Amino acid sequence: MAQRLTYVARPPSSILDLGCGTGADLAPLGERYPQATLTGCDVSLPMLERAGRHRPWFRRLFETAQRLVCTDALALPFADRSFDLVWSNLALQWTEDLAGALTEALRALEIGGLLTFSVPGPDTLMELREAFGEADGSPHVHRFPDMHDLGDLLVSCGFADPVMEMERIVLTYADANQLFRELRQAGAANAASGRRRALTGKAAWRRMLDRYERLRSGGRLPATFEIVYGHAWKPQPRAVADGRAIVRFPSRAQRSPAA
Repeated sequence: MAQRLTYVARPPSSILDLGCGTGADLAPLGERYPQATLTGCDVSLPMLERAGRHRPWFRRLFETAQRLVCTDALALPFADRSFDLVWSNLALQWTEDLAGALTEALRALEIGGLLTFSVPGPDTLMELREAFGEADGSPHVHRFPDMHDLGDLLVSCGFADPVMEMERIVLTYADANQLFRELRQAGAANAASGRRRALTGKAAWRRMLDRYERLRSGGRLPATFEIVYGHAWKPQPRAVADGRAIVRFPSRAQRSPAA
């Protein structure tokens, strides 16, 4: 994520951390752009309260260039063209309408501003998905978008020049319970609409664990996390609010000389 900021030719004066959680990225962004106004927003008020407590007391006393806002990514309470940079690190996957969240980010961006984000990709927790697939027919692991679909979605929402990349990170665990504890601590519960509403039976749970155990290597169980990185720019508008097209004529200096 930070490496992508090298694409920013002019330091941003206003930054939105979209889905900032407990504020882990606000300090690095502030150190990189000390003159910028930082805004962190998240739908979780307890996370924002924790983000505020993480700031040293002397910064809270003297800094006025940072604010925290509790809001939904689908209805940002900011004026059009409020930010030069919208940063969203592993947060957009929580929204129920990804296209709506991207459209709101585009609206809040200044023309020429940059959106940079990361989200889990489709191979995230593929081992756990396969293990549950043999246990019962209910979905236990969410489906995440492919990076090519994300690139197309950015264009359809109005962004320009999207660039997508992906990497896979494999973590290992002593047992499945250790993995489940980490997922619960991250708030990663199963919220799929087709999920099983009753408790998973002991027999199905045992089948899942037995299937997962077949993947054990070197005494550890693997868990794959596919991370998709993307960035795109807000271009000049092509139409006004009522739908009429905008036609731009080059200045005399931009015209090619007559033959």
